[in-house]
Amino acid sequence: MADTQFDVIVVGGGPGGYVAAIRAAQLGMKAAVVEREHLGGICLNWGCIPTKALLRSSEIGHILHNLDAYGFSAKDISFDLKKVVKRSRDVAKQLSSGVGHLLKKNKVTVIDGQGKLAGTDGKLRKLEVTKDGKSAGTYTAKHVILATGARARTLPGMEPNGKTIVTYKEAMVPETMPKKLLVIGSGAIGMEFASFHHDMGAEVTVVEVVDRILPAEDAEISAFALKQFTKQGMKIHTGAKVHKLEATAKGAKAEIEVKGKKETLEVDRVILAVGIVGNVEDIGLDGTKVKVEKTHVVTNEWMETGEPGVYAIGDLTGPPWLAHKASHEGVLCVEKIAGVKGLHPLNTNLVPGCTYCRPQIASVGMTEAQAKEKGHELKVGKFPFIGNGKAIALGEPEGMVKTIFDAKTGEFLGAHMIGAEVTELIQGYGVAMTLETTEAELMHTIFPHPTLSEMMHESVLDAYGRAIHF
Repeated sequence: MADTQFDVIVVGGGPGGYVAAIRAAQLGMKAAVVEREHLGGICLNWGCIPTKALLRSSEIGHILHNLDAYGFSAKDISFDLKKVVKRSRDVAKQLSSGVGHLLKKNKVTVIDGQGKLAGTDGKLRKLEVTKDGKSAGTYTAKHVILATGARARTLPGMEPNGKTIVTYKEAMVPETMPKKLLVIGSGAIGMEFASFHHDMGAEVTVVEVVDRILPAEDAEISAFALKQFTKQGMKIHTGAKVHKLEATAKGAKAEIEVKGKKETLEVDRVILAVGIVGNVEDIGLDGTKVKVEKTHVVTNEWMETGEPGVYAIGDLTGPPWLAHKASHEGVLCVEKIAGVKGLHPLNTNLVPGCTYCRPQIASVGMTEAQAKEKGHELKVGKFPFIGNGKAIALGEPEGMVKTIFDAKTGEFLGAHMIGAEVTELIQGYGVAMTLETTEAELMHTIFPHPTLSEMMHESVLDAYGRAIHF
């Protein structure tokens, strides 16, 4: 096989793309990844990982300002924003380099440039690669997987200027800490940035167009989160509209309407977190049978598009826009291509979601409202952090774990958590749902003491009137 001919070429080296390429190589296929910028994609370089590094810094800042509760004291607590940002960037760089090592280890060819579908060559797909506007070669493959990801959505009248009105990318590398910050949008990205800036000392206002924050979460979790953020001192407006947004000499000015009342907010910086759009441009979709709906590529359950030999995975294909979903799709797509037996299509209901604000939020499966809409009779269990010894010992008594079961069959339908370290706990419920566990197996599972995980057990017990510690 020529150096320019492959079994699989993946366009995009993010968590969907590089994982797909490595799995293809493991299955004996000759694989390549085309990446125009940084290996690891948005997730490793400008999303999941560097934001967690920033949030770790703000978490430490919060602890430092509450040392007395743990018997310590400190004077003149301050931070160096350049060092905070540098640490975040160094973490991203380390992991991006690690992806390069993994691809090399698995003998995956990395092609530097922008990949674009360019028709066929017999039974092979052709892919043209350009770099800085110049040709970087033409490649062929039996299968091409599009994994070009997504970018921040911008709305008319709310265009970013990169300085005082920004998206997540610029917000990741601030040169100064704003005294007053406005976050437009209260999804996971919006609330993580709101939480970071608040714990670093900024006065934070969040504006959300729908009637509650974190609208993808269970309504009870959203309400609990609102209570906590408000208690911390954030100003949050739900059911609010932004009528005008403009840059000023000192920052930005926003005209908003909340429950019929209009007001003007003057802030140092605005972060736009109003969703994302798929990167469907300039990848050669014109003239193909690839269907695009609302900026996302349409696929079947095996990530196949309408064009033979062309597949799409990850954020490019729509929600949930999560790195682990992209990776799973990458593996599933390649294994289907390779003819691996016993595969099951992705069930998005089993994809956990995590938000790393303070308090953390994690969920998997259906919300209570969704379960009722599907006609289930429910048994719902809840357990508060205040009833857990480890949570109290950590100084983290605010939070709850909620579990949802079908009352007739015991089917485990969903789990929703808010509080310290719940993003590290949710996988336990994910495993349980994947194994089609009922309440009986969960009740009979022994959870170690003292741990936060005991609340997972107690919540299940509570759904059946058997909670012990609350």
